Amino acid sequence: MTMFGPDITFLGVPRCDLAALPDADVVILGAPFDGGTSHRPGTRFGPSAIRQACYLPQDGSRPSLALRVDALKDLRVVDAGDITMYAPSAEAGLRALEDAVFAVAATGAIPVVLGGDHTIAWPDATGVARQLGFGRVSMVHFDAHADTGDVEFGSLIGHGQPMRRLIESGALRGDRFLQIGLRGYWPGPETLDWMAAQGMRSYEMSEIVARGLDECLTEAFATAVDECDGVFLSVDVDVVDPGMAPGTGTPEPGGLTSRQLLDAVRRCCYELPIAGVDVVEVSPPYDHAEITAYLANRVVLEALSAIARRRRGDPWDPRRPLLDR
Repeated sequence: MTMFGPDITFLGVPRCDLAALPDADVVILGAPFDGGTSHRPGTRFGPSAIRQACYLPQDGSRPSLALRVDALKDLRVVDAGDITMYAPSAEAGLRALEDAVFAVAATGAIPVVLGGDHTIAWPDATGVARQLGFGRVSMVHFDAHADTGDVEFGSLIGHGQPMRRLIESGALRGDRFLQIGLRGYWPGPETLDWMAAQGMRSYEMSEIVARGLDECLTEAFATAVDECDGVFLSVDVDVVDPGMAPGTGTPEPGGLTSRQLLDAVRRCCYELPIAGVDVVEVSPPYDHAEITAYLANRVVLEALSAIARRRRGDPWDPRRPLLDR
């Protein structure tokens, strides 16, 4: 069941029950939570918006032109609906989400979580780490913000703090934490010093512009697979410039283009052993013409399509003509 909006699955894939998970390659979960937002709420409506943001039929099929696969057919993709996450009981909702992600990972399937604010990355990545082992999962994190705050507004729980909680808990290693797209005016020096002490590697937009996104990703990928058994991919839509992704709670000008993000996600999921994914911070009340929801939907599809192509085993070269791929 979905908590908000029509009770539909992601683009019409089969529904499943968390209590009796089927044999699947990918299980989609919704995390309709905005209890950790520090500015504009509304991400509780994100999972519903992402599931249905498409001009094509909800028929459980999406052939990729670029990758020449149909991920929703070539992979066994199912949707387990939304985890119940009421903001007044944030701790209970986050525990339920972590348990659900762990249950999916324990079957060998890849959990793909539709957010929700970025608070959910804490239980998402922890659930995967419970299966693969604490310290055995790296993080590739697309975001405008580092999300490494400590106590914000008197709470340890919030969308500006999940990455610190993951590292402090031991679920993820700080020196296997790769952040892409940071910019703006937060965090301050004290938090940056803490990040440096953990060995985190953050590619700020100025570095990406100077060196090129592809070069930065290649470097990050080498670190991500070193001494780790799986990679968690966390995509905050505010990594994209708000001109192309206005429907988010904390917009920061000067980000990636939507094209850059889609290409980067494709590379991540084609080249890396992805063990879990979340796509967060879509806030439909601030979205114009569903621009951000459409982008998030395509981020999920690019991830699934690249995973399907990786599993097919044959090389893929974007420079080759479309019909030769």
